[in-house]
Amino acid sequence: MENMILPVSVLGGLGLLFGVLLSVASKVFAVEVDPKISAVLDALPGANCGACGFPGCEGLATAIAEGKAPVNSCPIGGQKVADNVADIMGLNAGNMERKVAVVLCQGSKEKAKDKYKYEGIQDCRIQGQLADGCKYCNYGCSGCGTCFDVCDFDAIRMVDGVAVIDKEKCTACMKCIKVCPKHIIELVPYDNEYIVKCKSEDKGKEVRGNCSIGCIGCKICVKNCPVDAFTFENNLAKINYDKCTNCGICQEKCPTKCIYTSNEKVVVN
Repeated sequence: MENMILPVSVLGGLGLLFGVLLSVASKVFAVEVDPKISAVLDALPGANCGACGFPGCEGLATAIAEGKAPVNSCPIGGQKVADNVADIMGLNAGNMERKVAVVLCQGSKEKAKDKYKYEGIQDCRIQGQLADGCKYCNYGCSGCGTCFDVCDFDAIRMVDGVAVIDKEKCTACMKCIKVCPKHIIELVPYDNEYIVKCKSEDKGKEVRGNCSIGCIGCKICVKNCPVDAFTFENNLAKINYDKCTNCGICQEKCPTKCIYTSNEKVVVN
């Protein structure tokens, strides 16, 4: 028994010594956390989607608190979150323009011709490696639903072989944009009612042979726009949303109806 007293005493003493050293070290080497970081983090949605360009909400909160990112950097939080963060930082958030993602293709199974029947893994990136996809139009939606798979907000559905985004549910997190191998998903202003839903840069004759609702490069929209809001590049008409007044003349004149109006709201259930 006497032989055990000394070792136990030594171990007890060492344990006490190490405990004291750790306690002192924790205070000496403690890293102070800026309370603004915690406050901003609590104000953010917590989606950790990365749409802001930072590694999650904590990364964005740190950047905002350190003055390395504007207070309205969170696209999915919108104006409300921006205002809350601005209050914490003692700044003005300004007005945020809401944007939503749009799939620039309407080439459904009835409207776009297929090269082959694809029966492989339902992943647009994999299908795209097979002769640039199953459609004759190499710019068309592959229809495998990879964007649908990555959407955390249930804003995307596959409708007749084409991805469709509900603008009311879309938060502009950009996950669908990043994953689309065709690069046919873009952000557009929420309030803009007219969109050229085509990305084909093929010439008109080839477009007509591939799809009945593609842009054929006729320039009718360009010629008839009263505010000169259209540009024409690489056989494709594009709208300058800063100039567009939503008059609707372009859609009325478009012979293929590739100009889509968001007034025909798509509801994703």
